[in-house]
Amino acid sequence: MAKKLEFSAGDFVVYPTHGVGRVLEIDQQDISGFKVELIVIKFEHDRMILRVPVEKAHNSGLRKLSSKKIMESALTTLKGRSRAKRTMWSRRAQEYEAKINSGDPVSIAEVVRDLHRADDQPEQSYSERQMYQAALDRLAREFAALEQIDESAAAEKLENMLKAA
Repeated sequence: MAKKLEFSAGDFVVYPTHGVGRVLEIDQQDISGFKVELIVIKFEHDRMILRVPVEKAHNSGLRKLSSKKIMESALTTLKGRSRAKRTMWSRRAQEYEAKINSGDPVSIAEVVRDLHRADDQPEQSYSERQMYQAALDRLAREFAALEQIDESAAAEKLENMLKAA
């Protein structure tokens, strides 16, 4: 039973732990005597090429870009009030890391919102700044691909939304 492919060459896709990439091709390789169909994805930002077996694409979390509706929900989340908990940073960092690696734009927007510091707020620690930047970059890449704009312009728009909130 042949399964219809969801992805084709040139499509932007999101792999949860790596963010936005572009499908280069659907390739067939012989691995240990088995013919395996692979989705070849290039992540420009990480200078990386990932090969995901077609059969495992869905289970790995590989998906097409979010819809405009989901991205609007993420932007609404971004503009909301910070819900940073008063627990230890190590525990919050684990939660934030899990949200970033989930690949869900709304969860990533929560991390960006919670870690954003206004100019009049106290300075962040190095690890907080690193996590904030990672979340912002991940969200900006998907936003840029969806809006067909440059990543830096997307990041700037997102930061301006945070400042206006």
